[in-house]
Amino acid sequence: MSRQVRICLVGATGLVGSALIEACVGRTDVRLVAVSRNEADLPKGARMEVLLAPTTGWQDAIAAAQPDVLVIALGTTWKKAEKSEAQFRLVDEKLVLDCARWGLAAGARQVILVSSAGAARNAKYLYPRVKGEVEDQLARIGFHRVDVLRPGLLIGPRKELRPLERIAQFLSPVLDLLLQGKYRRFRSIHVDVLSQAILALAHQKVRGRFMYEHDEILRAIRRQALEQSVRRAVHGVAVE
Repeated sequence: MSRQVRICLVGATGLVGSALIEACVGRTDVRLVAVSRNEADLPKGARMEVLLAPTTGWQDAIAAAQPDVLVIALGTTWKKAEKSEAQFRLVDEKLVLDCARWGLAAGARQVILVSSAGAARNAKYLYPRVKGEVEDQLARIGFHRVDVLRPGLLIGPRKELRPLERIAQFLSPVLDLLLQGKYRRFRSIHVDVLSQAILALAHQKVRGRFMYEHDEILRAIRRQALEQSVRRAVHGVAVE
């Protein structure tokens, strides 16, 4: 049996982090270790470690996790940042990049970043501009492999669902049909699907920098499923 992939997750209490924890229940191919400021609500059957520390202690916590793969699912909101660009960048830029550097120093060969559809360093608006800047900086840190996921609207059980998000989630089946061509990247995606893509990518060994928008996220899951089917078939033939 192949060695478990050790995944260190930062952003465990958010929508993506919670879904990733749920997705790891019952899996023997990964060992998940979360680094968090606050206790995470663990689903029944979860077998994982949660290292609690203030952000000033995350460097040591990430080192203790001994990760093969670092998953960064951090992010704040304009409201939580008190409508301050400096406060917003402290989390979505500085903390993200600090965690990446700490993960590399701890031995991680790969980083998987949850970014956003429309991210671009020359974007007009702050949110996609910061996301794009972080993506560019992350690529230069030195990981063997960098995977950047750019989901559109995330569907899932948010703890704080704002009115516009509630409306968007309700209308997403219709809106998705209208998003064609180059706009397909903004289609909604369920957070459970995104977590499956993260786990699929955590098993990839090819070096390089890879970008995944809506359709590529779905293809990553299908490719992993196909690879697993091939391995099972080969193993079956070998046994016979």
